[in-house]
Amino acid sequence: MDKIRKSINIPFIILLLIQALPTKRDLEVSLPLTSFAIILQIYYYIIYYNSESDIKKRTLKDVLTILFCFLIIWELATAKFDILDKVLYPSPSSIIILLIKEFPEFIKGAISSFQILIIGYITALSLAIPLALVAGYNNRVYNAISPYTRVLGPIPPIVFIPYVIGIMPTFKMASIFVIFVGVFWPVFRLTLHGVLNIDKKIIQSARMLNVNNKTMIFKIVLPAILPSVLSGSSMGLSSSFGILTAAEMIGARSGLGFYVKYFSDFLNYPKVIVGIIYIGIAISLVNSLFKKIEEYFLRWQQ
Repeated sequence: MDKIRKSINIPFIILLLIQALPTKRDLEVSLPLTSFAIILQIYYYIIYYNSESDIKKRTLKDVLTILFCFLIIWELATAKFDILDKVLYPSPSSIIILLIKEFPEFIKGAISSFQILIIGYITALSLAIPLALVAGYNNRVYNAISPYTRVLGPIPPIVFIPYVIGIMPTFKMASIFVIFVGVFWPVFRLTLHGVLNIDKKIIQSARMLNVNNKTMIFKIVLPAILPSVLSGSSMGLSSSFGILTAAEMIGARSGLGFYVKYFSDFLNYPKVIVGIIYIGIAISLVNSLFKKIEEYFLRWQQ
């Protein structure tokens, strides 16, 4: 009984109960929101009764509690009491319906956005990591590059967007360039920081063993700086989404950012909200995937 009592989510029950209230908006239905809440709660019960981790169960319950409380306030202020403007504040059920209807558009926009993102991101990593390794390992290269790092590194990549879109032959090339700039500097700086902070005793010991430069970089230096490389890569990945979305809202004809901008121009705010949610989902999925990759490469730290 105690386990059942602890699994009960009061906001979930309240959310179901308020669906019995009459709606003040025409053509509003409660079924999508009710179904969504029930699916989330079923997922919670599956985790609750099958997971061994109390922290995981408690965290999931807290997350859902916050979400259900937000949905209660949103539902009451829109569909049930119609306090907020209909155009600016659609109901939860209408957004859930749109999320399902617009899913094909999300896939199409995500493919367009990720094509640009992947090219710019991988290109930046391919240049930033080797250059930082060489600069950290060679004082002459470091001294030559350092002034450019101090001047160009702090410039927000987003300020390049209007000019680059104007001079590049295509929007795709302009976006790739801006993403490259946004990813390159955090990856370069953190990788360089990792190289410069390697324990000198490790380097000295390797040199005493007459280790050649190639082995020094790839067998000793690179594994030692891997946490810094992954940290910079994570920062670059997070910022690249914002850069790409901003670029798509200025000059694109496809992509997730374009989706939001296009419908905002027509004051279709329900679809704007749907676009924002889908952008959040896309970012979360990619960050989760990167987290798994990071845990794999740093499994020796656990």
